[in-house]
Amino acid sequence: MKGGRVTVIMPAFNEESSLPLVLRDIPRDIADEVIVVDNASTDATADVATEGGARVVREARRGYGSACLRGLAAIAESSLPPPDVVVFLDADYSDYPEDMRRIVAPIVSGEADFIIGTRTTGGAERGSLPPQVRFGNWLSATLLAILYGHRFSDLGPFRAMRYESLLELGLVDTNFGWNVEMQIKAIRRGLRIREVPVRYRKRVGVSKISGTMSGTFRAGWKIIYTIFKYSVRRSPTRSHARTVAPRP
Repeated sequence: MKGGRVTVIMPAFNEESSLPLVLRDIPRDIADEVIVVDNASTDATADVATEGGARVVREARRGYGSACLRGLAAIAESSLPPPDVVVFLDADYSDYPEDMRRIVAPIVSGEADFIIGTRTTGGAERGSLPPQVRFGNWLSATLLAILYGHRFSDLGPFRAMRYESLLELGLVDTNFGWNVEMQIKAIRRGLRIREVPVRYRKRVGVSKISGTMSGTFRAGWKIIYTIFKYSVRRSPTRSHARTVAPRP
């Protein structure tokens, strides 16, 4: 993409059916590199990722955050020039990779540092966001507004950030708290944050999180725990994030 080098990080655990579809639809004029992090899959995820043109790295320690951290480490280890923007995209084909254009554009143009693709205002397909997910989003967003003074409409995983800003956050969560930790630290760092509506559909296969009661409970508990954990920590660099209003 003109004006900035873009790297896509995709955590993947047993996504051999959906991954080829995601890789097919990623705009190649936007993404300079796609890194698929095989998070201890037991199927052919790594093989189909390689066949789809992605760079495959492996992370044996399971967990969404672990996979994302491994993807960032892979960028640092690469001989390629570092990206200007990093995009995080799920491998289950629930997001529309084509929407990457609107996710990346405000960062490349210098209007924002951090973009979250919001599914709740972007026209989610009926049934793609189960009631427990919508409730969890609402509760988390409410707590973030109360405790950190910034209102979000979603904790969606389709997101992008300036690479330098991402490194400055010092993210450490290894599982379900990764996304909300990113949002909290972005607020405290004073990053220019914008939400961009994105489309959303039912994923290919069954979700490892919202597809089971135990997965939903564990994810929800970790997100809420993370929100409260950082609220009791004073940060010497804390400042209010700037919400960038979308263009009319």
